[in-house]
Amino acid sequence: MAWLPDDFVHPLRVDLPTGQHLRPMGPEDTEVDHPAVMGSRERLWAIYGEAWGWPPAHMTVEQDREDLARHARETEAHQSFLYGLFDDDEAELLGCVYVDPPEKAGDADAEVSWWVVDRLVGTAVEAALDDLVPRWLAERWPLRRPRLPGRDLTWAEWVALPDR
Repeated sequence: MAWLPDDFVHPLRVDLPTGQHLRPMGPEDTEVDHPAVMGSRERLWAIYGEAWGWPPAHMTVEQDREDLARHARETEAHQSFLYGLFDDDEAELLGCVYVDPPEKAGDADAEVSWWVVDRLVGTAVEAALDDLVPRWLAERWPLRRPRLPGRDLTWAEWVALPDR
């Protein structure tokens, strides 16, 4: 899948002005990922359910670990990217950012979405992430036209687009 230049090196960390940071995730993050996802599951299903069928109502820890392992393999192969949002101690997952190749027709060269856990909705952390992601994409990623489902079009509009 050649959607990024061969010499692209994906960022390993990006800092938010509110003190949190983003970094790639893998199966070693299951113990913080599972409670964050399932603790915000109803809201996340309202966002991603129709589009991705995620998160399932009864996702087990092992299913989550397998999903994170797949994400880590895809990140390593530069097929797609999953970043977790953490405080410095990384004691809990605060949210996620997904950078994926375009799945739907159109001129987008990536599809990017993100979320924070329920307790951070409407906070300065969420506002900082909302501000950071588009700027980070423009400054650090070799993307010309990232599509931001849920931001620059609704998820329903995204689902309605024809597949590539």
